[in-house]
Amino acid sequence: MESRVRDILIELGEDPDRDGLQKTPKRVAKALRDLTSGYHEDPLEILRSAVFDVDHQEIVLVRDIDFASLCEHHMLPFLGKAHVAYLPRGRVVGLSKLARVVDVYARRLQVQERMTTQIARALQEALDPAGVAVVIEATHMCMAMRGVKKSNAVTVTSAMLGEFHEDPATRAELMKLITMGNR
Repeated sequence: MESRVRDILIELGEDPDRDGLQKTPKRVAKALRDLTSGYHEDPLEILRSAVFDVDHQEIVLVRDIDFASLCEHHMLPFLGKAHVAYLPRGRVVGLSKLARVVDVYARRLQVQERMTTQIARALQEALDPAGVAVVIEATHMCMAMRGVKKSNAVTVTSAMLGEFHEDPATRAELMKLITMGNR
């Protein structure tokens, strides 16, 4: 990968041997491996490693989970917050595992829509809850830095499964909980 980054620098008109760029190919390769490390982690294994029997059947929400991902179309970052909720049926998962699952999917080449659905489906499969909801808000550098250059545009996606999909009152309660922190 380092030699390819070096070739890219040359193609851009740069001198990869100049002082500031000598270690750039190595740094870029290391960064890309880190930013795509989610391919090497199993989200279901992460979730199933911390499931506990607890008599709780109301909404569990972890909101404002920061993430950074790379858009698969331009390999530019998109950054935002994920809000992940579920309705347990006597089984809960360690809260940090919800954030870890967001990171697993964010650390792959992605589109926001797919990432939202992947997180929801993983929770549904691992926990079999009465419902799952994932809402993601993100700013895409491919829109902010190039193309239309709209730096304040925020993309919002959601995936609602089970009761969050079927029951408007449950969905409304969730949305109220998500927006409570934004006052």
